[in-house]
Order: sequence, then C-alpha cells, then structure tokens
Amino acid sequence: MELKPHGLWINADGPHGDVVMSCRARLARNIAGFPFVSRATPAQRHEIANLARQVLLGGNLAQGMIWVDLLQATERDRRLLVERHLISKNHAESDIERGVAVSGDEALSVMVNEEDHLRMQILASGLQLQVVHRRVNELDDAIEEKIDYAFGRRWGYLTACPTNVGTGIRFSVMMHLPALKITNEIERVRRAAKDLHLAVRGYYGEGSESAGDFYQISNQLTLGKKEEELLEELQDKILPRIIEYEHQSRRLLAERNEALLEDRIHRAMGVLRSARLLGAEEAMKLLSRVLLGVHMGRIESPNASVINRLFLQVQPSHLQLHAGRDLGPDELREMRATVVRQSIG
Repeated sequence: MELKPHGLWINADGPHGDVVMSCRARLARNIAGFPFVSRATPAQRHEIANLARQVLLGGNLAQGMIWVDLLQATERDRRLLVERHLISKNHAESDIERGVAVSGDEALSVMVNEEDHLRMQILASGLQLQVVHRRVNELDDAIEEKIDYAFGRRWGYLTACPTNVGTGIRFSVMMHLPALKITNEIERVRRAAKDLHLAVRGYYGEGSESAGDFYQISNQLTLGKKEEELLEELQDKILPRIIEYEHQSRRLLAERNEALLEDRIHRAMGVLRSARLLGAEEAMKLLSRVLLGVHMGRIESPNASVINRLFLQVQPSHLQLHAGRDLGPDELREMRATVVRQSIG
C-alpha cells in the first residue's frame, strides 16, 4: 500500500483552522438487489466488493485512486488507514471481504462492505462544509450513473442504521478545543450539542475518546431534513458559536490566568524538546498545548503545520512506517520522542 506522508487536510490551513482542523461529508449508500452487509452471504459480499472496485477504479472516477483489499492488507496498513481517518476502526477489524478506495491526495475515500455497502467521504482542511458537500455529491452522482442504489419513495436512501435513513449524509468537523477543556467548559458544549441532536465523539469518531483536546461534532439524524438544511444549520449557526466559545475561553485564560496559560504551554514545549520516552496519549496532550500556544502567539516556532502533522506522526502505525519495521511498546515510546524532538527542535 502506498500513501503520501500525510493527507492535505491535516495542515488545518483552511477557514477557522485555529479551531477546526478538518471537516467531512460522508454518504451512506447500499446497492439495490443485495441484502445489507450484515445479512449478505460471503458470495454476495464478494460480488459487492468486485462491483464497487470496478466502478471506483474505472473511467473518470479513477484519477489516482488506489484500492486496498483489507482482507489481504497487513495489520499495520489497516491501522495506518484508521489513523489517517480514511476508514473506521470497525472496518479495519472486521473479518469479512471488504476494501477501500483512496484518492491520491487522501481527500476522498470510499469504504466498501463496512456497515453499508458504500460509505464515501470527502475531507477538507478547516471549515469548508459547502466544499465537501458539493464534492461528495459529485462523487455520489458519478457512482449512481453505474450502480442502482437502494431507495424508497417514503424513506429515501435505505441504510443499515436507522439514523442514516433519508439523505444518508453525515457532516462532521474535527475541532481543537483546548481552552474549553482547561476552563472545564467542555461538558457544557457536550450538553448543548446533545440538545441540538448533535453527536460529540473522540478523535477517531464513534466509540473513541478525546485525544489532544480534539472532538468530532456531527449531525445525528438525517431523516426528515434536507441536506441543505443540515448544512446551513451547522455551517452558519452552530459551529460559529462553538468557535467563538473557544476563542472567548482563550481570551479569558489570557486575561484572568495568564500564569496558568503560560505554564501549560511552555512546560509542554519543554517536555517535548527533552523527552526520550513518550506515550501516545501524553504526546497528543502536550502537542495540543503547544498548538494552543502557537495560535495564541505565545510560541513562534515551530509553526502550526508542523504540530498538526505530528498529531499523525506520533501514532503507532505511522511510527512503524517511519522505522520501516514493527516496533515493541518501549521502542514506540522511544521513537515517538525522537520524532517529536527532531520536528520541533
């Protein structure tokens, strides 16, 4: 499997990149005439995978796409795809025939035989929901020219999970909210999101915990609402409030508890520059604080792009890719510390 050092979305150089690392639009689709993945026979799942591969790697859709057979891929490669947010953890760990198509810039991926036959997503840096919405719809239309989707006039697109029935779309943003975490206001955001029928998940989505003060925020339901309504509500109403709430918390930290802010930032930088052993969770936490310092003008070097890439590079499979071999737990901690020191100097 050949992937670039990192996807372009990790640069977080899009709109509101100081708070929104990336955004995503994902569509769930199933192919007419086949049972859902959980009820399909091995022969049917094989047929679905072959059909999807032919469509995704043929014609205008190809454009630098690669296909990864996850049943044949190594465990490290599967974890690498999870760490890059190109497939889900469940997709990586499943034992059925399945695959994923990935574009050359890693902005596009299509999971085949995950919970649904097809789960296509577009990633972009910063807050660009309108852009990812347009691009995923273009991809969806191109696929639908060659495949008939399971669709009901009453319910819309039919999906394995009832929460995706209707449009089948899920918008999500990866938000960096360190000030809200430091000021203990993050739970208020969680409660408000729940009241607005939003899901707040960890760094790797459903079933994961927050790492590095990153949170995925997405719509929970798709039935009964048009895609444009969901998009407008998130892009223009909800997310700007959370972004401003984080900015307000950063200003309050600087005004009311500058010593605490400076200590958190520079203590993190000191540890990262000198540590010889680093665990993944510790590295994410410390990098988060340094990134906060960069965005608040308390640290001039390294820049935000270097820190953002480190969030990927300190993950286990990325370290093993860097080393060119499998690493034990102690070797991972040592390699992680070395990579960080070399990057931030």
